[in-house]
Amino acid sequence: MSAGNGKMVRVLVAGLFHETHGFVPETTGLGDFDIQMGSALFAQRGSGSMIDGLLEVCDREGWDVVPACAYAATPSGPVADSVVEAFWSDLSGTLAREPVDAVLLALHGAMVSHSHDDVEGLVLSRLRSLPGMAELPLAAVFDLHANLSPAMCRHADVLVCYRENPHVDARARAVHAAELLARMLRQGRPRIVHRQIAVLWPPTGTGTADLPMSALETLARSIEAEDPDIWAMNVVAGFAFGDTSHTGVAFAAVTAGDPLVAERHLDRMARLAWDLRHHGLPPEHDPRAVLAVIAADPDRHGPVCLVEPSDNIGGGAPGNGTGMLRALLAADTSGAGIIINDPEAVAALSDRTPGTEMTLAIGGKDNPFDPGPVTLDVTLVSTSDGRFTLEDLHSHMVAARGKDIDMGPCAVVRHRGLTILLTSRKTAPFDLGQWRSQGIEPREFAVIGVKAAVAHRRAYDPIAARSFTVATPGPCSSRLADFPYRRLARPIFPLDQTEEQP
Repeated sequence: MSAGNGKMVRVLVAGLFHETHGFVPETTGLGDFDIQMGSALFAQRGSGSMIDGLLEVCDREGWDVVPACAYAATPSGPVADSVVEAFWSDLSGTLAREPVDAVLLALHGAMVSHSHDDVEGLVLSRLRSLPGMAELPLAAVFDLHANLSPAMCRHADVLVCYRENPHVDARARAVHAAELLARMLRQGRPRIVHRQIAVLWPPTGTGTADLPMSALETLARSIEAEDPDIWAMNVVAGFAFGDTSHTGVAFAAVTAGDPLVAERHLDRMARLAWDLRHHGLPPEHDPRAVLAVIAADPDRHGPVCLVEPSDNIGGGAPGNGTGMLRALLAADTSGAGIIINDPEAVAALSDRTPGTEMTLAIGGKDNPFDPGPVTLDVTLVSTSDGRFTLEDLHSHMVAARGKDIDMGPCAVVRHRGLTILLTSRKTAPFDLGQWRSQGIEPREFAVIGVKAAVAHRRAYDPIAARSFTVATPGPCSSRLADFPYRRLARPIFPLDQTEEQP
């Protein structure tokens, strides 16, 4: 596609992806990010990532791609300001060298640094302030668990968020965002009308197969179908562990029509979300009681999953909590498996051979939410480099990093009837290849502890006989009232009880 003057359209492509947990005592530094620069972004073709989806449309449209940079890190604590400035230096440096006609971005939407509680809004604002950038078409794809800010909506022309949780459609939504950029180049720039509501749901309440998200997604798609001026209606679940003034549930209509009409559509979305607000707080169970139920049901077919959202790696937890581990040990559960991130334990096993027996302190290290390590007599089963390829290219974890995953050096140990996979890089349990890469078939477990909230479902639901969400201590607890919010806009459900929508 040409720019209308016979010249090839030049489109800058970049990515910035981090979901920031505001209550964990760590800083996410530059070394925690996987960084690709310039033409290295082209290696993401075929990876299943958001960048892959953006590039597909660029290729289809015949655009000349100007690859800038892509920064991505596992969810964790607040980001060092130096990371933001490094990304901005790389992005703005590319623009200084390479004039472009449009911009495509792959974002998360819940990134917070020590000085900025809206990093994506800051980046978009800075982009618009550069010479010649104020009027250029700008489209971005972003995560359903963003905390969508007014600045993001003000400075972008098109924003498209995932419609599925687990996020099986990240690449598809990137394609959608890029296709809307093509539409913008043909028809002119739309605008974004934004609405934040006073509702905060923990990640466990944001699965799109369940209420309230299923009903909200259905309404959003019906609005798109009935109003041709609405290019996209975004349902943004929010990220409850980000402490910002714009944290929580939000909606954003991308419209080429009358913004007052878009506001009326948003009224419908907001009313429905408020009416269904209690559905976003699903129940959680005592793991000891669940294990007792499991023990009384020996005839089940397939493993039982005990889902532990409080230590959800995909939400920024360290993945080394011992709550589930202690429950499995107390019940003396046989045929159980659990994954724990513990680089110190892995290092202690690095020079041992399979079959070695030793005493090992596992989990709970540098975790103020946990009582501390559990010391066990274990037998070493195997060690590995921890690299594996996702079995499912629609996995929740493919969005930012693509299909090749690195758990860091790993070790598998056994204690009585319990198998423990120890990793040295936090790796969310969203793909069964994590177990199979270590020579372990997860279907053969009787019980599997899963440190997740919703995103594990695509991998684990097909093999599970039953699944229970259990309550344990941890930084991603669904008890939101336990967190010391300082910036959160109040009043907000469920922290503040009110029957009328604020």
